[in-house]
Amino acid sequence: MKKQVLLGSVGIAMLLAGAPALAADADDDAAAKEIIVTAQRRQQTMIEVPQSVSVVNGEALQRQQAASFLDYAALVPGFTVTQANPGESRLILRGVNTGSVGSTVAVYVDDVPFGSSGSLSNGGVLAGDFDTSDIERVEVLRGPQGTLYGSNALGGVLKYVTAKPKLGTVEAAGRIGVEDTKGGGSGWLTTGVVNLPVGDKIAVRASGYYRSNPGVVDAAGRNATGVDKNQSYGGRVSVLFQPTDNFSARLSAQMQNIRVDSPGSFTVDPLSVRPVNPVTGISTGGQRVRYERYPELNELDYRLYSGVLDWDLGFATLTSVTSYAEQNQRQISDVSTNAARNTAQAVYGGTPPTTVGLFFQNDISLEKFTQEVRLASPDGGTFEWLVGGYYTHEDSALVQQFAPFNLTTRAIIPAAGTFGPFTFTKFVTAGIQAKYEEIAVFGSGTLHVSDRFDITAGGRYSRNNQSSVQSVIQLGNGSPQNGKSDEGVFTWSVAPRFEVSDNFSIYARAAKGYRPGGPNFIPPNAPASFPTQFGADTIVSYEMGVHFQSSDRKLTLDAAAYTLDWDNVLITSTVTTAAGPVGVNSNGRRARSQGFEASATLRPTKGLTIGLNGAFTDAKLRDDTIPPGGGLNLTGGLAGDQLPYSPRLSGNVSADYEWTVGDGAMAYVGASARIMGDQTGGFNAAYRTAFGRRIQIDSYTVVDARAGIDFGKLSISVYARNLFNSYGVVSAGEYPFAVPAAIGGAGLPLMAANTIRPRVLGVTLGARF
Repeated sequence: MKKQVLLGSVGIAMLLAGAPALAADADDDAAAKEIIVTAQRRQQTMIEVPQSVSVVNGEALQRQQAASFLDYAALVPGFTVTQANPGESRLILRGVNTGSVGSTVAVYVDDVPFGSSGSLSNGGVLAGDFDTSDIERVEVLRGPQGTLYGSNALGGVLKYVTAKPKLGTVEAAGRIGVEDTKGGGSGWLTTGVVNLPVGDKIAVRASGYYRSNPGVVDAAGRNATGVDKNQSYGGRVSVLFQPTDNFSARLSAQMQNIRVDSPGSFTVDPLSVRPVNPVTGISTGGQRVRYERYPELNELDYRLYSGVLDWDLGFATLTSVTSYAEQNQRQISDVSTNAARNTAQAVYGGTPPTTVGLFFQNDISLEKFTQEVRLASPDGGTFEWLVGGYYTHEDSALVQQFAPFNLTTRAIIPAAGTFGPFTFTKFVTAGIQAKYEEIAVFGSGTLHVSDRFDITAGGRYSRNNQSSVQSVIQLGNGSPQNGKSDEGVFTWSVAPRFEVSDNFSIYARAAKGYRPGGPNFIPPNAPASFPTQFGADTIVSYEMGVHFQSSDRKLTLDAAAYTLDWDNVLITSTVTTAAGPVGVNSNGRRARSQGFEASATLRPTKGLTIGLNGAFTDAKLRDDTIPPGGGLNLTGGLAGDQLPYSPRLSGNVSADYEWTVGDGAMAYVGASARIMGDQTGGFNAAYRTAFGRRIQIDSYTVVDARAGIDFGKLSISVYARNLFNSYGVVSAGEYPFAVPAAIGGAGLPLMAANTIRPRVLGVTLGARF
């Protein structure tokens, strides 16, 4: 049931749900602490930034046990996530999504971009879902960020700011916890971090974690329970060398492994999107069940190595960022319900009864080198400027194959045989190797016209060259094909800002972002008119917003309205071949997203923090998604359609209270509720033909709760995620899914869906030294 694909806030969310609250006996100054962000590649307070930034700090992430995108999406207005597997997520900001294989949100770890820039290795669903242990904060930049962050930042940027080594300080901390998931059993987690100085100029910081989550989905076909259980583990080592106040060097290495058995998707009724038995189509009463005859898996590995040099030259600061990253995925999906299984049966099993099943293996690898050099003027002065250059080289490979197996023993059948006049050694194998190389120059400047008024403007020119070699071996036949593309794109931004007072600013921003085009995968027997490449798509954004905070910081308010015009939209067209459905990158026409987002934080009394955020997003196609020339698109998207997984209304409300207990211990209690409005699923022409409409996903509300006490050296916390066990769908599609009668099914046209996790109850113990 795994889908096969080949080859904001407009305001600043001030830590909202789970934000660290002011202690009952603490000074008011604690609430007044400024939050520093790096949205413009220099440290600034949020009131100084003429754009929309959401910030969630490490303490808030830990308090809510928010380890992945799905866990902290509620803290960021207008942010939605679809997820088929842990680590296999699509990020959506301001509704910018058509379900294509390229990413619309760029992911950074500190100043290092992570993930594929090209669109030939499924980068759209392989965002870097790094664990948040030992993270200082997560910054989410809304709207196009093409000037300073480059490609794939059409909707925005998500940046992990990791905790840096501390000179002259010895620290050690750790946590261990257990969880119970409704319908799945128990899991556990542990995290640890240590900071050690080496003399007075060097410090080393190392952290690690392990998480194990039980499965909540059963597998009909092989009578297995909890088949979607998963583990995630990894760590980070960072060394800081700071011989003088004006020079520092930081070397970092980070790894993360994600191990998932079967996907979390299960079979649902295509109209109600509620769980049904995949063989009979009858309601299961809420139990999540998928169909598979062969054990599935998804393994995903991250490796990231970087070096950052900062040298204050007096007239400017020179920054060099060098990185090398690897991302590898190995995935096996049972496709015994796929039409290609009939061919496998004919080749390996002869005439019925059916004895042969088929699984699909998908292997992806990405190696990425980047180098960025920036020169930035000192803060202050009439004119602040920044100039830089960027280079990246990526090597990617995607190999997919169908392998037959014995339905009774599940033993893999050697892939050799004859079929008519053909003799072959492999059933069906398809692969593409690609190279992506980009060089860019960029600059940005802020002119302080007066003490209260400034204008920030910048531009970036990027040029990329791509090449690919593909091979499709189908029943023993196939020949390599070469592809190539090159293009240059200029992006820009202009943002005037006016300070009404020291605590109130108004800004406007216009900006352009882009996502690279590239060479196309050419399926077998493609028509002569088949496009050999696709072009870049671009977004131009217009935004107006305000940042406000009361003088005593007991109230902060951030709000903005925006319009995004999206041209040459990248879509995935579908071509049916003997190997099954093949995804093809194509350019559609236009889409537009308009909306309003706001967030507020109130501290009405000592110890109490109330957070509110909300978003209205009107994201629609302006044209049918048929690409120029027509004939290839089977997405089913029509002008006026809501963009996939972009609820018109969403919001979050939270309250946290903190107070002293006994001899200096601190206790806290809090709760939050996230409301997700009605959504539409991905474009699907077959569904639209059958039911005359798009896939509809009902609204839902998720309530979380937390409490704990910190004794200084020791702490304990308890929490509940999805307290009332809401059924919240985060993706739905793969229609029509049907188990053929020949292998025990009724052949009903059903659908697959993924949801948020059922209720999770947990407790953690922490210690620090």
